[in-house]
Amino acid sequence: MTRPFSEAERKLRWQCRRGLKELDVILEPYMEDHYRDAPEAEQIIFQRLLAEEDVDLLAWFMQYTQPDDSDYRALIGTILAKLAHTL
Repeated sequence: MTRPFSEAERKLRWQCRRGLKELDVILEPYMEDHYRDAPEAEQIIFQRLLAEEDVDLLAWFMQYTQPDDSDYRALIGTILAKLAHTL
């Protein structure tokens, strides 16, 4: 049985709901299925990533542009790869 989400995790789940379907279908599954098993460093980067503007996130995840932050680039690649395995 899966343990319930902590208060901090519930807040992160809420932050994954961006109001843009294109981002919701990427961020929410990562949070639900992979966040807890990710290394702590990756979790921290994900938390930072969620503080970014929607227009930037959309451009990065749609691969129109790349973030300057190498940690963001690596995490976005990881998230997209995990998403591709679930399709």
